[in-house]
Amino acid sequence: MPPTPATERAPPTTARGVRVSISGLVRTFASGSKVIDGLDLDIAAGSFVALLGPSGCGKSTLLRLIAGLDRPDGGKIVRGEPASPPRTPALAFVFQDAHLLPWRTVLENAALPLELAGVGRAARHDAAIAALSQVGLTDAMTLVPSELSGGMRMRVSLARALVTQPSLLLLDEPFAALDEMTRQRLDDQLRELWGKLGMTVVFVTHSVDEAAYLAERAVVLSQRPARIVLDRTSSLPATRAVALRTEQAFSSEAAALRSALERGGA
Repeated sequence: MPPTPATERAPPTTARGVRVSISGLVRTFASGSKVIDGLDLDIAAGSFVALLGPSGCGKSTLLRLIAGLDRPDGGKIVRGEPASPPRTPALAFVFQDAHLLPWRTVLENAALPLELAGVGRAARHDAAIAALSQVGLTDAMTLVPSELSGGMRMRVSLARALVTQPSLLLLDEPFAALDEMTRQRLDDQLRELWGKLGMTVVFVTHSVDEAAYLAERAVVLSQRPARIVLDRTSSLPATRAVALRTEQAFSSEAAALRSALERGGA
C-alpha cells in the first residue's frame, strides 16, 4: 500500500501528560561558566510545575534542555516512560515573545506547526480553530498580529502550542510583559486548559504570586550553578479562582517561595 501523501496526514491524536526524569544534569557554557551542575529532578506525568530562581540562575537553560533545544554536558533527561521501542512525546514550547508571523492571520499562525508537519489544509485549519476556541479567539481568526493586543498575541501563541495536542508543554515566562489583569486572566485560562487536557506543564516565572497560584508544585533554584533550594507541593485547593489570591493560605504559599528565593540568592 503506498504511503499517505504528506498533504493528507491527519493531525496528532490527543496525548496525556508524560513524566520527565532528570538525573545528574550538567551544562557548562563555552565561556566556562557552569550553569547547572548535577541537578536531579523528577516531574510526574500530568503535573503542573513552576520553576523559580534568581535572574540568570539557569531556569530558561533547564527548560531548553528539557525541550531538546540545547544539549547537556553531562547527565540524562528522559521524556516519557521507558518503552520498547522508546516513544517521543509530543512537545510544545511557548516563549516570552509570541513570535507570530506578521503577514499571516491568527488562524494561519495557529495552524503553522501542523502545516510544517505536512497536515492537509482542511485538517490543520479544523485543528487550529479548535485550539483557538480553547483560548477564546474564535472571533479573531482573520486578524493579523498587528491588530491584536499583547494578551491576544500570547493566546495565539498558546493556541499554536496546543494545536499539536502536546503531552509536554514548556513555557518560558510567557506572560511577563503583560499587565497584571491580563496576566491573571491568562493564568486562569492556562490552568483551566491544563485541567481539561491533562498534559504535563513546566512553567518558568519570576513571579512568586504567579507560581503560587498556577502550580501544584514549585521548584526554586539557587544562583548558578543551579541547585534546588526548595521543592514544594502546594497546599492550595485544586480548584482556584481570583479570590484565592486574597486568602491567607495563598499568602503563606507565596511567603514560602519568597523565603526560598532569598536563601537561593535572589
